[in-house]
Amino acid sequence: KLMDRQASTAERTLNVLAKVAESDQVRRDPQLQLYGTQVMDSLKTVELIVALGQEFGLDISPAEFDPEVWATPQMVVRFVEERVGA
Repeated sequence: KLMDRQASTAERTLNVLAKVAESDQVRRDPQLQLYGTQVMDSLKTVELIVALGQEFGLDISPAEFDPEVWATPQMVVRFVEERVGA
């Protein structure tokens, strides 16, 4: 059944991002500019790094964060997928 299937890495990443950003817009618009639009700020970025680490068991250093690499929801998903080897 569809209900039983595990959420994809992308879905899980967007769920975490939406929770941290306090915005469902990140799910609807994969090209949303997270930093130019004040959806995300430095404090929320730290929260996101911690939350993604907990969700996926990843060890993401704040030094790895680059606003150009994490500019949109789609790019955050791509980063996480590469890290988890999805």
